[in-house]
Amino acid sequence: MKQNLLLALGAVTIGALTLHAQAPAAAPAPAGASWTLTPAIASQYMFRGVRLGGPSFQPTLEYANGAFTGGVWANAPISDKVVGQSDPEFDFYASYKFEVAKDTLSIQPGVTLYSYPNAKKSNGFYKSSFEPYLAVNWTVSGLTLTPKVYYDMVLKGATLELNAGYSVPLKDAGTELAFAASFGGYKWDAAAENTTPDVKNYGNYWQAGVSLPFQVSKDNKLTLGWAYVKGSDNYFKQGRVAKSLNTAAVGRGVVTVSYAISF
Repeated sequence: MKQNLLLALGAVTIGALTLHAQAPAAAPAPAGASWTLTPAIASQYMFRGVRLGGPSFQPTLEYANGAFTGGVWANAPISDKVVGQSDPEFDFYASYKFEVAKDTLSIQPGVTLYSYPNAKKSNGFYKSSFEPYLAVNWTVSGLTLTPKVYYDMVLKGATLELNAGYSVPLKDAGTELAFAASFGGYKWDAAAENTTPDVKNYGNYWQAGVSLPFQVSKDNKLTLGWAYVKGSDNYFKQGRVAKSLNTAAVGRGVVTVSYAISF
């Protein structure tokens, strides 16, 4: 049962410096509509403080047109695959940004559809999960704060998260240090398929890191990143049975390398 519960956690993902493992920085988008293809490698697959895999290939294909952004992020393990983890994973996402105060305040609703084509319901896995969210982006003196509220319609629970970002220009090197951090917590009331009574899962997490982008050409960007991700106070609870610790909620350093191509 514990293995199945850990796998059910794999039925939920994207993120922000949430390393959706987390979506790497894209190359500057041309004016108007554009596509960006970003193949990426991550040394660990971490989601909300829970380790879902080892080294992984995590490509993104994204479409942007004005305030609208949509795309698909995928994960495929390279090695050290977590036993039973769904393979592959596809996360389809979309959002729209409403500007309240130019370059200062905006409201951004969005949705993510998490898809696991090889997941087995008989083992407690969901084939898919749907998670709307609402974010507020506030920038002051170069610091961007983004509180977010998520609600997963399948896992029946909310996630509260606060993201922060700040960039330090490195003019002589023609790049910048982009610092990012996030803090959050969640509680899901139906974390596994086909269980009676329902299995609850709840926990906290935080992460902090930095990325270094290099503009290779007008539409191509190489980005190196590192972040430390930590999960804590993460438990499963089913009915009247005593809660059990989620041993996959750990602390890990994550290295990412991505190459974004816009067209």
